[in-house]
Amino acid sequence: MSALVAISVTTAILSAVWGWVAICFGLLAWAGFLGCTSYFAAPYEGAKGLLISLITNLSGVFWALMIMKGGEYISLDIMAYVLTGVVTLFMCLQAKQSWLAYIPGTFIGSCATFAANGDWKIVVPSLVLGGLFGYTMKRSGLWLHSRFNKIDESAIA
Repeated sequence: MSALVAISVTTAILSAVWGWVAICFGLLAWAGFLGCTSYFAAPYEGAKGLLISLITNLSGVFWALMIMKGGEYISLDIMAYVLTGVVTLFMCLQAKQSWLAYIPGTFIGSCATFAANGDWKIVVPSLVLGGLFGYTMKRSGLWLHSRFNKIDESAIA
């Protein structure tokens, strides 16, 4: 079994589990899948990739809230767009810090917050648990791949 097939199998199983967990705990399944996707696309592997994706996702939640809350105090639409541009500038500039350098992770957290109308109390656990599920999907798939290959090698010997 290839690593891709093994990761696909564990991802399929754990995606179904995540959907059930999200419903049981009143979380946003789609936001969890964004957290999972953020981990899979992170520039680092393993725990470091998980940490970077989670930190940047959460920073995106913060930046989205800054835009949303700041927009409440602005009466001119054009100024709300200016605020969006300024905050987006900072979302990108934060990448000067290595632990915030995964810009897509920041935008994933921000977009999830906008999609949930600023309800960060549900977005944050959904993103975090989704990221943890993504990590588990990949790790368990790699484990399955290694187990399957050991069985194949012993059958040959």
